[in-house]
Amino acid sequence: MADEFILETHGLTKEFAGFFAVRDVTLKVRRGSIHALIGPNGAGKTTCFNLLTKFLQPSAGRIFYKGQDITAVAPADVARLGLVRSFQISAVFPHLTALENVRVALQRQHGHSFDFWRSKSVLNRFNGRALELLNDVGLSEFAAVPAVEMPYGRKRALEIATTLALDPEMMLLDEPMAGMGHEDIDNVAKLVKRVSANRTILMVEHNLNVVANLSDTITVLTRGHVLAEGNYATVSKNPEVQQAYLGAGHA
Repeated sequence: MADEFILETHGLTKEFAGFFAVRDVTLKVRRGSIHALIGPNGAGKTTCFNLLTKFLQPSAGRIFYKGQDITAVAPADVARLGLVRSFQISAVFPHLTALENVRVALQRQHGHSFDFWRSKSVLNRFNGRALELLNDVGLSEFAAVPAVEMPYGRKRALEIATTLALDPEMMLLDEPMAGMGHEDIDNVAKLVKRVSANRTILMVEHNLNVVANLSDTITVLTRGHVLAEGNYATVSKNPEVQQAYLGAGHA
């Protein structure tokens, strides 16, 4: 099954002093797909993400990545296996340029984590690949611009570029469209679609138009458990989903 499903959970559960934030979640993410995790506030989406990327340890259940049990694997080791959550390495340095930010991420990929003291000639060997990544996310013209001076949507694109620098086989994106206007949402949605061409993406996203247009599969969580799963046409017609989520002001 590992060939078909790159990430699986079985009975994933997280309890906090008697409160179950995630309860008995079984998830199967198909290799090469865009899989969305949606649900109303408090549904357990972020807790689920934290469990998958090992920032929280489950109270019960197992997590498998490419057929390997990673339930007890440390966060940094999970990232090295190719399962990367965007913020793990994408907290950009505001006063470094876009090029320099991506170059730092590339240094980490090659085992030289944050070696700012290394010679300029050593650092410059990352420039070519850094420029390629900036071009991939539509930021070529921002290469010399400090991150602090970049528009919000462009900063999110830069975060994705620094994530791509680790060459992840699977990316977990936590609300990639949060706080964006329509133009930025369109640009980042196109970017997510583009970078999904040769990898798997699991994302938490509140914007249902984005979810409908991007996702191959949608898992709906409510009160910590899976309510429904399928494509957008299927889950949007589910009466329980409409009551729990889509009915709350969403069409």
